Amino acid sequence: MTGEPISDEEMHRLFEAARWAPSTYNEQEWRFLYARRDTAPWPVFFELLAEGNRAWCKQAALLCVIVAHRVFEMNGKPNPVHVFDSGLAFENLALQGTAMDLVVHGMQGFDFDKARSSLGVPDDYAVSAMFAVGRPGDPDKLPPELREREFPSPRKPIEGIIGEGRFSF
Repeated sequence: MTGEPISDEEMHRLFEAARWAPSTYNEQEWRFLYARRDTAPWPVFFELLAEGNRAWCKQAALLCVIVAHRVFEMNGKPNPVHVFDSGLAFENLALQGTAMDLVVHGMQGFDFDKARSSLGVPDDYAVSAMFAVGRPGDPDKLPPELREREFPSPRKPIEGIIGEGRFSF
């Protein structure tokens, strides 16, 4: 990524796409906690990242932690699909980012417990994932081990991900 900022309008377009994701009982159980580059919250979010992700995300314009409400607001009962629904919201955001020629990089390489404590996430929310957003940069400026990963990853064949009837993989 280049380190260039994204505008308020661009950021809101990303989150607007996430807002329209489907969710169980229309709970919209996702919440996005974010920090923009060169703002007071940025170091807190950056310190959550694993070392490899720090190298990759140091030029991001936006870092974000996704949290998901574990219980239904309508009745207080456990929501077994809170992470699934939040993933749908992230996918909408990621697709919107791609349409806007931005890089949207989802990550699990961060300290989940530290995110909960540093960001004041209540116990009834799951810390689900983290992502970075930025403008595409020159891959040649990445460290060699990260530069090698700047190609589409191979996909499993269809036969390896679908099965009719009982589990048989």
